[in-house]
Amino acid sequence: MTQGFIKGVDVSILNEIETFGGEYFLDHRKEDLIEILRAKGINLVRLRLWVDPYDAKGNPYLGGTNDLATTISLAKRIKEKGMKFMLDLHYSDFWTDPKKQQKPKSWEELSGKELEDKVYQYTKDVLITCMQNGVTPEYIQIGNEITNGMLWPDGKTPTFLWEKREFEKWREEEKRKSYDQLAKLLNAGVKAVREMSSVLKIILHLDFGGANNLYRTWFDEISKRKVDYDIIGLSYYPYWHGSLKELELNLLDIGKRYEKDLMIVETAYAYTDKVPEGEGSIFSKELADVAGYPPTVDGQAQFLTELMDTVKKIDNQTHKGLGIVYWEPAWLPVENSSWASTEGMKYGNDIGNTGNHWANQGLFDFEGNALESLNVFKLF
Repeated sequence: MTQGFIKGVDVSILNEIETFGGEYFLDHRKEDLIEILRAKGINLVRLRLWVDPYDAKGNPYLGGTNDLATTISLAKRIKEKGMKFMLDLHYSDFWTDPKKQQKPKSWEELSGKELEDKVYQYTKDVLITCMQNGVTPEYIQIGNEITNGMLWPDGKTPTFLWEKREFEKWREEEKRKSYDQLAKLLNAGVKAVREMSSVLKIILHLDFGGANNLYRTWFDEISKRKVDYDIIGLSYYPYWHGSLKELELNLLDIGKRYEKDLMIVETAYAYTDKVPEGEGSIFSKELADVAGYPPTVDGQAQFLTELMDTVKKIDNQTHKGLGIVYWEPAWLPVENSSWASTEGMKYGNDIGNTGNHWANQGLFDFEGNALESLNVFKLF
């Protein structure tokens, strides 16, 4: 394993967990989470950033309430431990993914050139603040899981239908215009980054890491419009996004096709199919059957090892697999913590049960004890 291989985590929820009393333990001793991660071989931390994650009364949307002040505070802790920092700009007030890409509330009336200018200025202002606080990121995402575009409706692109592996039947002119607008928004963010730094690496991030047709179609359109970027970022959850073989074939193809480095910027797997008392769960025994790994600590470790092996294989002159980022391994089921408040759900038009539905996919048990599977990062 080369020294530069990225073994990362996204712990954006950390401030919320600690505020509500969550604690972390290594060998039965209470420790600072960032120090535990560093000791276990983690060398990068990814943090999401939302523009204004508060409702009209000033109440937090939860899910980490990752405003700029929270992000800066966490980034300082990361940098103090000598770890690299990846900044994930959502360009929204709350969660974004292929199902939702809501404009920030204060940007709702902006469109066209005004919206592009706002993306540029916001991106630049964020980086200026990071630099002033000594937390300049090494990597930056322009958007989060922008498979279907960003800043809807302006930057919305044709929706990919996973079941049929084909695009909806948009007229070609509508499709062209949608990618034209998305490219302008992406280029606005990219321009700000390039003006601020010649070394900061730009990531464009889609979901469904095993879907080669999706990546070829999307990045072909982006390449036609000469969007500037450095790394293709992928989400890969083995129960949703195809087999590891499908992921590997996709990485091999798109790395060669676009001559870009590759990174799994989101992944996770469960160490148990049990759930904390009073909570629900995204993960299930049925999903374990799809993924092919037992929902145990050993199964989680096996998945991580095989995933890192798969990414490590991608090593060519024009492109290579840079590493992986594990998503929210320290999201403990503490009281009052939730993926969203009611108002946050309304903002994103994504209504569900409150609470922590991720706890059994962490690298810590429900009480905050580091699992043996966390050792994979150090030993790999």
